[in-house]
Amino acid sequence: MTMMQEFKEFAMKGNVVDLAVGVIIGGAFGKIVDSLVADIIMPPIGKLFGGLDFANYYIGLNGQDPHLSLIEAKKLGAVWAYGNFATILLNFVILAFVIFQMVRLMNKARTLSTKEAAAEAAAAPAPTPEDIVLLREIRDSLKK
Repeated sequence: MTMMQEFKEFAMKGNVVDLAVGVIIGGAFGKIVDSLVADIIMPPIGKLFGGLDFANYYIGLNGQDPHLSLIEAKKLGAVWAYGNFATILLNFVILAFVIFQMVRLMNKARTLSTKEAAAEAAAAPAPTPEDIVLLREIRDSLKK
């Protein structure tokens, strides 16, 4: 088997394709969550804490002016960017919660389908084994 055939066989396995689709959708979903946090959730929080972009909150470790943007303050030296960290942490919490809910729903669906299959199997009578059928035929023949 050539290397190209092995690669094709590997790449076309269901798990690899599923993983690729998951990574692509996960990346797109991550951008949606980033936008949700940066554009919808954090502006009201920033307004509550003084009207600045919350991601720009920092403590300058080299005596930077606190009114500079985070990018400008970083150019002047080290900063403790707690606002940016809080934004990214909120992104993670939202993304983790949504993924948890998706996994939870998938597990419920899997459990329901397993229960339905078990109920169908229990409802259908098992076929009589062949040796029992033969013994019944012998018994009936002997009675005649």
